[in-house]
Amino acid sequence: MYNNPHMSSQSVPTHVGFILDGNRRWARENGLKTLEGHKKGLENLNEIAKHSFKRGVTFVSAYVFSIENWKRTEEEVGYLMNLVTKALDDYLDTFHKEGIKIVIMGRRDGLRAKVIKAINKAEETTRNNTNGTIGLCFNYGGQEEIADAVQQIISLKPDTKDVTTDMISSYIYGPEIPPIDLVVRTSGEQRLSGFMLWRASYAELLFTDKHWPAFTTNDLDESLEWYANRERRFGK
Repeated sequence: MYNNPHMSSQSVPTHVGFILDGNRRWARENGLKTLEGHKKGLENLNEIAKHSFKRGVTFVSAYVFSIENWKRTEEEVGYLMNLVTKALDDYLDTFHKEGIKIVIMGRRDGLRAKVIKAINKAEETTRNNTNGTIGLCFNYGGQEEIADAVQQIISLKPDTKDVTTDMISSYIYGPEIPPIDLVVRTSGEQRLSGFMLWRASYAELLFTDKHWPAFTTNDLDESLEWYANRERRFGK
């Protein structure tokens, strides 16, 4: 387990979000089929999430499949759906034994029955776990998340003065998951691409040129070091 005597528990972010970019580019650069990059990417998420929890991070979120990803080829979309379903089944026992809660954030519309079944099983099995939470943004869009929350609130017909940021926060996906402290995006792109827009308003943003499958636990340690040296003022 990594231990830095200069980092206090207060300097470790509570919630780290990862934008898993560069799976296909990594595969091409390593002479593999592009779909193999997605497989390696999910395997790496498992390792990075476990190391994050060991470092004291309580919530880990990952952008796994965006609503815009439906525009990709039918072959790639089908592969991703099967891959995520298999990963939920394969990693469920391990996360459950380690007391990690799994939360899937995103729309269920358009998902195959077997995918929804795997999601429901993972969430139900780990519902009461308290050693950490991994949130998977799947069939997710940041603007859609806010719109869905607003639609739910409108259906309640509240007095307009009662509609506050706290109320909206209680209706977004996985409302028990707090704001993000640190967002890490791999593969050189420098944008959020709709990732957790509501929660990321005061997040520190770290961009690295490494493709996600090549992002290591050492890279995570360096990211946490970088975060610990940031001065967070929250508008003060």
